[in-house]
Amino acid sequence: MSESRKLNKRQLAVLEDLFTGELDEQGVLDKHAVPRSLYERWFADERFSDQLERRIARAYRQSRMILARNAPTAAVRLVELTDCDKEETARKACLDIISLQWPAGYNAPSGAPPLSQAPAPAPDLSPEAASRLLAALAEQA
Repeated sequence: MSESRKLNKRQLAVLEDLFTGELDEQGVLDKHAVPRSLYERWFADERFSDQLERRIARAYRQSRMILARNAPTAAVRLVELTDCDKEETARKACLDIISLQWPAGYNAPSGAPPLSQAPAPAPDLSPEAASRLLAALAEQA
């Protein structure tokens, strides 16, 4: 396919089904009667591969937005779990909070230390002590 032409209806339909359908890649190819060899040739077409990459980037952007939108709820729930009656659950919640890192691709505010460089807690920190420590930190915030 030449560089100046747009994607054909079949290519557009395959791309659409790859991102919105319930079928896996091979299922989409079968549905549209696209042989694997033709599909592989489509990747040599810059317009097809660019469109595919844009769709992938959009899907990741949407995923990051969903995670960012739900991060406050997840953080509150994680802090609540530090006060759980089950010691193992409380301990794991404390460890998760202590080991939090900035999400990949996120630029921390200027002057903010990277979360991964926070001092590590003493290895003998009990779940109760960690819970009290996190409660005190939460009150300060």
